[in-house]
Amino acid sequence: MAMTRCTHLLCTLLQLTSALLTLLYDSLRFLRLCLRPSLTLAAENLFLRKQLAMYQERHVKPTRTTSATRLVLVWLARWFDWRQALAVVQPQTFLRWHRQGFRLFWRWKSRPGRPPIPPELQALIRRMARDNPTWGQERIANELLLKLGLRVSPRTVQKSMPPHGERGPGKRVQAQRWQTFVRNHTQAIVACDFCVVVTATFRLLSVFVVMEHATRRLLHTNVTAHPTASWTLQQLREAMPADHPYRFLIHDRDSIFSQQLDQGIRYLGLRVGFPIVSA
Repeated sequence: MAMTRCTHLLCTLLQLTSALLTLLYDSLRFLRLCLRPSLTLAAENLFLRKQLAMYQERHVKPTRTTSATRLVLVWLARWFDWRQALAVVQPQTFLRWHRQGFRLFWRWKSRPGRPPIPPELQALIRRMARDNPTWGQERIANELLLKLGLRVSPRTVQKSMPPHGERGPGKRVQAQRWQTFVRNHTQAIVACDFCVVVTATFRLLSVFVVMEHATRRLLHTNVTAHPTASWTLQQLREAMPADHPYRFLIHDRDSIFSQQLDQGIRYLGLRVGFPIVSA
């Protein structure tokens, strides 16, 4: 059993090494071709097309393409209209390769989330919440930072806190639940957020969306490749008319929503809120 696993691992490593060497070789060839005159490339292109036409007339079946070859073909297709030059497979097959490239790209771009905090710290948060019924997640997070030097976000603290029914004795300050707040002020809430899209050339673009919470109506959208706080504030100025009826703006805790941005939002007549759950 162990011998079979070692053999399978060795074959996988050999295939990966072969694919990387193929990609490196094709990249060097592409760079060398970039240095050649355009007339020479056009003549060579026509010369190769004539030979390919002869193979097609003789119905010569091409060999099966490897993953490295598919990746190189998808990458080269960015630079010209590949539909007129595609000959070895059907356009639907080539588009399937393109979708597979998207999946590999997103797998490479995706990163795992934050690791959970240690169980000892979770138990400490629950103990602090039981012993101090009037403390919320902000107070507990500040106490951990100031007294123990442990930097934990209030949202992470809130996940580790016990339910309201398990808190210790004492009079607790009644706070409005998030769902109650959203239900009571739904007509006066707008929400904004960024989403990332990938173009056909694998460029990352950030889409900014401002939405009315009550009707789910889009108030404003725009796209940029490099979002900044000043650009985001300008989009909010364009989305909010002078006589808007809204009172609250909800956004997440992304670093782009800085304190300066929140101060500019207040000048628009809006109070900033941070959702505890998805609104």
